[in-house]
Parts: sequence; structure tokens; C-alpha cells
Amino acid sequence: MRTLTAFHHPWLHLTQLYFNTHSISPYYIKLQTYSSLYKITNILVAALQTGKGNNKLALIRTEKLTHTYSVGTPFERVAVHDISFAAEMGEYIGIIGATGSGKSTFIQHLNGLLKPTSGKVFYDGVDIHESKKNTRDTRFKVGLVFQYPEYQLFEATVFDDIAFGPKNMGLSEDEVRERVYEAAGFVGLGDSFMEKSPFGLSGGEKRRAAIAGVIAMRPDVLILDEPTAGLDPQGQAEIVRNVMEYKASHGATIILVTHNMEEIARSVDRIVLLSNGSVVMDGSPAQVFSESGRLSKLGLAAPKAAMIAARLRSLGISVPQGIYTTAQLRSALNELRVVSQGKRL
Repeated sequence: MRTLTAFHHPWLHLTQLYFNTHSISPYYIKLQTYSSLYKITNILVAALQTGKGNNKLALIRTEKLTHTYSVGTPFERVAVHDISFAAEMGEYIGIIGATGSGKSTFIQHLNGLLKPTSGKVFYDGVDIHESKKNTRDTRFKVGLVFQYPEYQLFEATVFDDIAFGPKNMGLSEDEVRERVYEAAGFVGLGDSFMEKSPFGLSGGEKRRAAIAGVIAMRPDVLILDEPTAGLDPQGQAEIVRNVMEYKASHGATIILVTHNMEEIARSVDRIVLLSNGSVVMDGSPAQVFSESGRLSKLGLAAPKAAMIAARLRSLGISVPQGIYTTAQLRSALNELRVVSQGKRL
């Protein structure tokens, strides 16, 4: 079959988009068959359609994902149902929902830990369960930090625990060492911690060491399930800062599962709300938190700042819509005070 050079083909606009997204020049890539080019085109079309029409490629996405536990038994239960979801490179997404809504089950599909009962999961346009190699590779690219990850620490030293993932990637000793110290730096664990036993650390330090073990694999997608649960306010702030620093440094996609609405309000670009295993809301924090009544019916509460702003509006005070953080509320009240003072003058 005739060899095709990408820039001679009429589907240039799609292949060019693919190559640009992956920092590859089409002038150095030869697509060997029509079928390979057709496959790439299908991947692009599907990703663009799932990406909500913003002309960006989805890095990770699910297609009609359903998972049923204990199939064929009296205990059969559908945990997630028909979820189509997409996340782009660099997005910061919060996943919220009442207990039992399917959040943890859903995120365990994104790195192949669970396999769908039906539907598919794609990473970079490729079905992660198409082969065992795809599944294994995805687990290095999509890092998952479980709730209370410190319970999974098991090595003799902090260094060895953080190094576990990179070693399993088959990296050289020098590369492993570089990644361990880099990841430890992101989470604020200095060199003095490296030879300590992880079991002798404080609760917050254990949490950071466990997160460093995932970061050391340099995943393009970092998923965290209740990463600040059980920590004091200072510990919570440190974890949030560590995650933001990793995102800024690597341009990674962050997916955060939490019940902490204040944390979600401060951090994320987009919120996905699950209820009874399905997506019931998907939008910006301003859009989601503006529907406080609907959130309440789903067993959730808007951030305190949003609730205060809504109460002030009900009292006739002209606080603008779309307020959901303390900083936004403070700014709005300061503006009102300035206006009020000006009127008195």
C-alpha cells in the first residue's frame, strides 16, 4: 500500500491538530497506510466531540461508562451509570457528591484500577483496556492518590517508599533518585526525611510522603481522593499548595474528589457533581454553586461565602451573583462600603 506523507493528505487540518497537540511536526511523520490515518481521525473527532465544543483535545475521557458490582448475585449494585466525561491537559476539576454517589468507583476507572462493566475509558485517544500494556502504561500516566494514602506506606525508609513507583517504571538508579528528591521537594519533605522510617512521621508528613510517591512517576493526570481528610487547617493548606505547585510545574491535569466545598471553591476550574452514579451537574464553580437549592436536595451545601452572599441578596443588599469564595465576598462588601460612603458624602 502506498506510503502517505501527512501534509499531502486532505485531512491535514485534523492531523495537524493532532501533531501540534503532541509537539510533533507532521513533516517528520509518515503515516504508513490510509487505515492508520483514518484511525487517528476517528480519535480526534471523538475527543473533540467529548470536549464540549471548545476545540481542545481531551487527554482522558470516558464513554458511557457503567460499573456494576457483584453481577449476577443478590448483592448486584450499579455504582456508576452511563458516564461520559472528558478532561483536558491542565484542567483542575473537582468531583463532588454525597456519600455513595459513585465518586471513588468512577475515579478508579480512570487509571485502569477498575474495568468497566460496559463503556470505555480512553487516555490520549487510546482505549486503556485494549491491551495489558495500555493498562499498565496508563497507571504511570494517571496517578491516583487514595483517601488516607499514608496507610499504604510500607517501605523501610521514606526514600524507598517514594522510589517504589519510579523503580517499577524501569528507570535507572540516577533517574529514580532525581525523581524522588524532586517529588519530595514538591511536598515539602527535605533531605533529612529521606532515611527516616515513614512510620515515625507525623500524620501530615505521612500524607505528603504518600503523595510524593505518586508525583515521582510524573503523571500527566493526578487524581486525589479526599487528600486533606483528617488534617488540621495548616496541613490541609500545605497539601493544596503542594498540588498547585505540581500542576504549575508540569502542566498536569488535576482531578480532586472532596466533600470540602471551601477547598473546591478556592482551587478548581470546573465541577462535576455525581448523584446515584450519574453526572447531574457539570460546569464552572460559579454555575454549580449558584444552584444552592439543587445542591441541598442532593445532600450538599454551597460554600459559606456563597450562602452568605445569597442571604444578603435576600435582605435587599446588592451583592453580585457568582460569589463563592471568601476573597470574592470580601471584595464585593468592600466595594459596597466604598459606594455607600460616596453616597453619604
